[in-house]
Amino acid sequence: MDKNLKSRVLSKVPKKKLAKAILHVQSTYNNTKAVVTDLEGNAIMFSSSGALGFKGAKKGTPFAAAKVGEVLGEKAALIGIKEVDVIVKGVGSGRESAVRGFVSHGINITRIQDKTPVPFNGPRPPKARRV
Repeated sequence: MDKNLKSRVLSKVPKKKLAKAILHVQSTYNNTKAVVTDLEGNAIMFSSSGALGFKGAKKGTPFAAAKVGEVLGEKAALIGIKEVDVIVKGVGSGRESAVRGFVSHGINITRIQDKTPVPFNGPRPPKARRV
């Protein structure tokens, strides 16, 4: 990850002060996105593996997700966030590491909720093979 890219990302910190927020983490096989919102759900700041300069298969790694969490944790600490609720969505490998990276800046987690969509019966199965 580029040093000047990280400084550019951190320069876009909102001026609004908050004490409590919600961290939404969406982790797919190809990317990890994280959004910090206020308690009403209005987005305050966001980041993703691609926005930090990771390309291709590296975007879906736990290392890239940890970097996303660290950058957002740094931004959140700057605007005074003390505790967050975490909502995790998706099946990618960056689910846990994004949250760990976020918490590394001294922010407390009040609850973790998993909102991964699960199909009740899934798509229609393929038709029977005729040999």
